[in-house]
Amino acid sequence: MSRSDCHWMLNKPAIPSIFLLCFWNLATGQLRYSIPEEQEPGALVGNIVQDLGLKVEELIRRKFRIVSDSPAQNLNVDLKSGILIVEGRIDREQLCGQSSTCLVPVQVVIENPVEQYRVDVEILDINDNPPRFPVSEIRLEIAESAIPGTRFLLQNAHDSDVQANSLRTYQLTPNDHFSLDVQFRGETKLPELKLDMSLDREEQSEHSLLLTALDGGSPMRTGTTHVIINVLDINDNAPVFEQSLYVVNLNENVSSGSLVIKLNATDLDEGSNDDIVYSFSSYNKQRIHELFSIDAISGEIRVSGMLDFEEVNTYDIDVEAKDKGSYPLSTHCNVRVNIKDLNDNAPNITLNSIAKEIREDASRGTLIALINVKDKDSHENAYVDCRISPNLPFVLKSSFKNSYMLVLNDPLDRERASEYKIVVTCYDRGNPPLTSNANIVVHVSDINDNAPRFLQPSYTIYVMENNAPGNSIGVVRAFDPDMDENSHLSYSIEESEVKGTPISTYVSINSKTGVIYSQKKFDYEQLKHFQVHIQAQDGGVPLLSSNTTANVIILDQNDNPPVIKMPKSMNYPQIAVPRSAAPRHLTTKIIASDADSGQNARLFYQIVQATDPSLFTVSHNSGEVRTARHFKESDGISQKLVIQVSDNGHPPLSGTVTLTISVVEQSAEIRSNFAEPHKELENVTDFAFHIVITLGVLSLILLAIIVVLIALIWPVNRHIAFSRRCAIVRCCWASELETKNRVQGSNVNLQIVPDLKVIANVLEVEGNGCVLDTYQYKLHSAPQVGALEYMVVAPFSPGTSGTNVRNSRPALAERDIRATNDWLTKINKPETQKSQNVLIAKPARYDWEQEEKSLEKFIGVQQYLWR
Repeated sequence: MSRSDCHWMLNKPAIPSIFLLCFWNLATGQLRYSIPEEQEPGALVGNIVQDLGLKVEELIRRKFRIVSDSPAQNLNVDLKSGILIVEGRIDREQLCGQSSTCLVPVQVVIENPVEQYRVDVEILDINDNPPRFPVSEIRLEIAESAIPGTRFLLQNAHDSDVQANSLRTYQLTPNDHFSLDVQFRGETKLPELKLDMSLDREEQSEHSLLLTALDGGSPMRTGTTHVIINVLDINDNAPVFEQSLYVVNLNENVSSGSLVIKLNATDLDEGSNDDIVYSFSSYNKQRIHELFSIDAISGEIRVSGMLDFEEVNTYDIDVEAKDKGSYPLSTHCNVRVNIKDLNDNAPNITLNSIAKEIREDASRGTLIALINVKDKDSHENAYVDCRISPNLPFVLKSSFKNSYMLVLNDPLDRERASEYKIVVTCYDRGNPPLTSNANIVVHVSDINDNAPRFLQPSYTIYVMENNAPGNSIGVVRAFDPDMDENSHLSYSIEESEVKGTPISTYVSINSKTGVIYSQKKFDYEQLKHFQVHIQAQDGGVPLLSSNTTANVIILDQNDNPPVIKMPKSMNYPQIAVPRSAAPRHLTTKIIASDADSGQNARLFYQIVQATDPSLFTVSHNSGEVRTARHFKESDGISQKLVIQVSDNGHPPLSGTVTLTISVVEQSAEIRSNFAEPHKELENVTDFAFHIVITLGVLSLILLAIIVVLIALIWPVNRHIAFSRRCAIVRCCWASELETKNRVQGSNVNLQIVPDLKVIANVLEVEGNGCVLDTYQYKLHSAPQVGALEYMVVAPFSPGTSGTNVRNSRPALAERDIRATNDWLTKINKPETQKSQNVLIAKPARYDWEQEEKSLEKFIGVQQYLWR
């Protein structure tokens, strides 16, 4: 603000009663205004925005505000006009006491960018307090022998105002004997009563005067007290001090009882008039009596309270010495006690504009708090330095003396630290230095910067077929490290199709819990597995999401009974067997199938009803009906058998067939009876033969291509591969003769079973009918390059007495594999599982030679099965 602007404000007609003194101090860079105390709310102080060179329209946008301590809360800025105004009552005496200058510091802060200004508002005194005497009546005893010119000190009055408005002088009621003389001791004006004319007690024993104190304000204010004088007789010599003023220096905080000074006064009288009593005069301030004590006999003044330099640095003590005459005489002296400062006050920290919460994407330089520090000590003891806790993303910057700004210095991440506890430590330069701490807690508010994360990259869900629609089949879980709305997740299924049908017709998902529900009944024979693509999305802005895949695998249930295909009652009205047939003679064969898979499709045969139970037996696994003994003459020519075919499911399902067997004498009859069945079996055999021939040719072509490729890539090991291939073929042909007669009418079920833990799959070859064994071949290619796992699982069947020969075949195959493939045992010792006939080998590394060996074994097993 320029001086012309100040002059314009002083001449504004709206504020004729306000005296404003404003100037710009170029040396300190601070703005100062002056206003009288006790102004009405709304009184103008100055156009602070204009004087600071700011624009009114920027105030709100830049968050213009006052952040000073409580005295400045009575001042405020009108953001519409930019004028600093009075908002509450300002009492100079309450704010500054008797100080000659009363300054109220106002700190102004604006942001974008952050700037800080200091404005001093000087509060001018007005004459709003009259002088006051501490008592309403002063009593004096004066001997009639007192000579004219004798002086008597009276109690002084006190005025809370300062300078021109403070106490100016005293007046005494006009009289013949006394006059008033005013003494100046520092800033204190003391009234002295002067005796102008000798007193005559017999003429007048008491004098009553009115003492008036006047200040220098306009209008002038006064205070009065009555002076009552009793006239005494005799004792005409008063005590005398060596000095009228004594000066003593003391350190603050000296212990109670410490000696200040020992006074000595003398009296020329004798006897009782020579005995002197010391005391504090009555017009000492009450604080003197609290902090000091005086011995009435010795005149020693001692400390009785706590001396604090920051409270008062100088004490003036008026001491009275009075003799013990019949009419005591007294004298006075002044003891001035100067207090020396010690570093006994720690810095006082004041926090302003504290940002209790800050966004985690806040930019560098964002204001967190303004810190002001004060130290009541003086000189070096009052200089203060501050620092904050280390390893925090904040920095403390000093704007001017004992004023700091706490700002953001590094990026924030709420997920790593959701709040910061900042300890501000300030220490002065005294010896020893004193410190103070202030704690600032800053909470970091969340932004949506983290996408949801699933607990697993993919999920595998197993569901039994024939499930009830609407039931839960599995659950997926995701989490989001953000908080509140940013961490609220919703699950959904992405649109896709399974066999041309929308995925929503198969499964649904609970958007809040991630629980997956089936929408239809699954049929393993129609659908064995499918994939569900699931998305998790949070509720933040912007929306973030992630995806996972749930592999739903349908498990087989025993829901299909065995179906008997041969013999059929229409084609087999009667089965003939010669009476001369030996035991174990093949009479007929039951051929059945089951639409289920695995153990649910494994069939067992048994005779449940027979004309003669001892005459015929049925193979438990193959369904072959054979004679159990030689026929006797007593055996009937017609035998009826009821054979039940059961699967291995839980609970097991079954079907029955009824056979009528005729015992004949001639073999010609037998040939005629078997003519038709032989044709049907021949048709089945021919059809199977064509399939085997086709598959064999394709396999040989594939084998030739692989051999040529291997020979080109690794010609040195060609004879080794050939020898191993021969070993595998020998293994596969080890039991060919045993199974040669059972290939006809067999129903081979090839099932691909997904193995989600590795990349490759498991090939399972299941047999029913006359091919009763189940084979599993697993070729696992681990995700790591160079790692391969190959598993040969041998055939398995229930442990019955009739399967000893069959179970010996896998053992032979295992021995051949172990004998011819010694490379497996050299690389890694096979692991023997609890189930029988399982061989697992895990090569240490992956190469073309090893791939060739695996393929050769797989082809050899195929040839064995086709034969």
